[in-house]
Formats: sequence, structure tokens, C-alpha cells
Amino acid sequence: MKNKSLLFFIILFVGLLVFNSGYYTLTEGKQAIVTQFGKPVGEPITEAGLHFKVPMLQEVRYVDKRILSWDGDPNQIPTKDKKYIRVDTTARWKIVDALKFIQTVQNEDGAKARLDTILDGHTRDVISNHNIVEAVRNSNQIIESIEEKKATIKQQKADGLPVVEEEITGDIEKIFIGREKLSDMIASKADAELASLGIQLIDVQLRRISYEQSVEVKVYERMISERQRIAQKIRSIGKGEKAEIEGRLSRDLNKIESEAYKESQIIKGRAEAKATAIYARSLKKAPEFYSFMKSMEVYKKSLSRDTQLILSSDSEFLKFLK
Repeated sequence: MKNKSLLFFIILFVGLLVFNSGYYTLTEGKQAIVTQFGKPVGEPITEAGLHFKVPMLQEVRYVDKRILSWDGDPNQIPTKDKKYIRVDTTARWKIVDALKFIQTVQNEDGAKARLDTILDGHTRDVISNHNIVEAVRNSNQIIESIEEKKATIKQQKADGLPVVEEEITGDIEKIFIGREKLSDMIASKADAELASLGIQLIDVQLRRISYEQSVEVKVYERMISERQRIAQKIRSIGKGEKAEIEGRLSRDLNKIESEAYKESQIIKGRAEAKATAIYARSLKKAPEFYSFMKSMEVYKKSLSRDTQLILSSDSEFLKFLK
């Protein structure tokens, strides 16, 4: 009896074990490959849900089917015009053939190792075959903007307005491809090579481009000197405007002062004429009294308590003191 019970529990345990190993659950965002003795069996399973396999004999390998990201290490690359720049690249990719993916790169770590080799190589190849402006700029908008500014400055000069020309030293090179198309070229070349690995490359972006440090210092020095030159030009124009304003102010002030002086002299002349006329009429009416009052004023100014004069008795000066 005990042996029968033990056998029953063993059969039940084995049955449960076989049943549990006979199915698997596939979640959203994943795809699966069923292998038997390490060899893939059938097509990749891509639909989420409950799926079955041969118990104990078959295994399931899961592969991501979502969009994955890749970030490369910044590389120093010489451009066609012999400028050394550091390029930082990023990309998006996904697994489109799980069977081929497992057979070639095994897993995501292996895929990223191959992506490092392939994308870095094609990035270096594309960048080194083009001038630096093609990797930095995406359009010729800066040239169009400069032409518009030149037209505006020309019109301002024609109108006689003060102008500060922010001249850009050096030639502005026109681009024919641009940064975005360079990224597409890298993606196109790499995608053709990654297809054999079961990988589809969605896009590649040049995330950051910077000068090599020694070149960057020279660029900053040039930018600083350019800004200083423009600032000096603005200051000189400001000084010229200041001198012109002060000149107009001085001219207007002299004009106001001269007109005021002229007006005051006219008023003063009229007043003196009236005073002279009054004095003349007064003198004409009482000349003796006028002579007396003037003599008293002279006495008051010239004679003090300690004044001593030696004059003859017939002096005209003392005639009113006799």
C-alpha cells in the first residue's frame, strides 16, 4: 500500500513537471525562438500569449523586439579639410529576424559589440571624406542671413543712418550635403551590413561634434578678438555720436546766449536812454539843485572823519561848504 502511494506521488510529480515544461508565456515586447538540442525549431514566435513546446526536449530563447538604443564612444576623426574633431554618435535599432540574430550574435551584448565596430567604422569613413562644415551645419541659412544683413546695411547707409557692420572674418563655406544627410549615409551603409545579423538600423544621429582641444582654444581666441573688434567699432561710433550731439548742444547754447545778450542789451539801452532823458529833464528844470546833490554825493564818498584837505578859499569844490 505504501509503495503504491509513493508511486502515485512520483507519477503525479513527474506529470506536473512535464506539464509545466510544456508551455511558456510570451510577453509584449518579446519574441521567442524554440530550440531542440540547441537547434532552432520552426519560425520565431512573435505574438504575445500562452504557447506550447515539447516538454523536456525543447527550450525557449527570448529576444527583444522593441526599439533599442546604441551609444558610441566619442572618436577623434580627421575631416577632408584636415580638421580634427571629436564625434559622438548614437543610433536606434531593433531585431527583425530573431533566428538570424541568435545564429550570428547570440544576444544583445554580442549585437552591441558588432554595432560598435560597424557604426564607428562607417562614421569615420563618412566624416573623413567630407569637410567639417558638412558635419557641423545642416543648411546654408547663415549665408542667406548674412546676405540679408548686407542688404539692410546698404539701405541704412543710403538713408544716412549710423551702421555697425558685424563683419565675419574668413569665408563662409557653402554646404552641399549637410549633417542630416551625412547621418543618413552612415545609417544606409551600416544597415546593409547589419541586415545579415537580423538587425534593422532605424536611424543614426551625430549627437555631438566638437573641436580637438588645441583647435578649440584657437577658435575661442578668434571669437574673442572678433567680438572685441566689433565692440571697439561700436565704441568709436558712439564717441562720434557723442561729439556730434555735444557740438549741436554747444551751438544751440551759444545761439541762445547771444540772442539773450542781444535782448538784454536792447532793454538796457532803452532803460539808459529813459534814465538819461529823465536826468536831462531834471537838470533842465533845476540845474543848481542837481549840482548841489551831486556835490553832496561826492562829499560823502571823498570826505571822511579824518580827511584833511588844503584848498584855497575860492575852490569850486568847497563852494557849498562856505
